[in-house]
Amino acid sequence: MGKVKLMNRVDTKFVTTLDRLECLLAMAAGSYSVQQIEGRLMMPYTTLYFDTCTCDMFAQHHRGRKSRQKIRIRRYENSGVAFLEVKRKNNKGRTDKKRMQVGERTPDLDREPYRTFLIQKSRYGAERLLPQLSNSFRRITLVNDAMTERLTIDIDLRFHNEQTGLDADMGPLVIIEVKRDGLTESPVMEMLRTLRIQQSGFSKYCIGMSLTNSALKTNRFKERLRYVERLRLRAAEAV
Repeated sequence: MGKVKLMNRVDTKFVTTLDRLECLLAMAAGSYSVQQIEGRLMMPYTTLYFDTCTCDMFAQHHRGRKSRQKIRIRRYENSGVAFLEVKRKNNKGRTDKKRMQVGERTPDLDREPYRTFLIQKSRYGAERLLPQLSNSFRRITLVNDAMTERLTIDIDLRFHNEQTGLDADMGPLVIIEVKRDGLTESPVMEMLRTLRIQQSGFSKYCIGMSLTNSALKTNRFKERLRYVERLRLRAAEAV
């Protein structure tokens, strides 16, 4: 995994359901290896997203701004290790992530060393930030044989809004993210096309906020939210 950290990369996202995921994993078995930690194939994650009181980062994404940021604490629940991360996307579609390890579950961002980290790595000072949304999910990680691509597969996605107190459960939805260093060859792209799994932008932060905070303007995400709901209904009917 150390060879495929891909902290600066191109991300492509797909949304599907558990039944299609089973087919995809069977197809990928000959071209990808799966990450295992102490025999576990699925790792639990939690994330806490920060934003301004007016949800400026959400609003920038909603307006379609290409160059944007997200600030979050990502926790790897098996190990208890957590990082404060500034995730930036530039106007060319590349994602760059800067991070530092944190000790507390919810650190005070307005004290050192977090304050300086945010000044250096983000557009937002710590004094402007407050917790907005948390999520939890389980992740399967695949790496291609050429070590040029990482594939993350997230299931059991749940949201909790830290300000409104509302929750949302994504049920059988699966979020797949193909992470590459540029437009390198990707065996899984052809597999996804074969299974008719469509590329679909899916920001966990924006979708979670849209579902749990009715005060936000969400017009730009309406079609994506409807697509997600159609997938959920189709999966429920198949059970």
